[in-house]
Amino acid sequence: MSDKTTTLADLRAEVQTFVDEREWRQFHSPKNLAMSIAIESAELMEHFQWLENAEAKAIVDKAETMQQVREELADILCFALSFANALEIDVSTALREKMVKNAAKYPADRFRGRFR
Repeated sequence: MSDKTTTLADLRAEVQTFVDEREWRQFHSPKNLAMSIAIESAELMEHFQWLENAEAKAIVDKAETMQQVREELADILCFALSFANALEIDVSTALREKMVKNAAKYPADRFRGRFR
């Protein structure tokens, strides 16, 4: 299954089934999940630490490193979806609401090609 055929609800259910089969809900407090997201994010960052931009982009050509990067991203997503499950956050709604705020904060006509 790919991004084109998998829904966010599918992924949330898959993560929740995994957690439930192991009886891990007791450990999946919002605090623990938030910390896990940060820890996994740091593990992803380690793959890019000290690299120049061109070197970071070239990781796509290194199969073993790319697989490790994919796995770290998957870990982040698993914990993020578990966090959403734990707090019953509708991720699509949260994302869309945040994008509206971002669009107001960073109007395209003023920020095109710039970050400040």
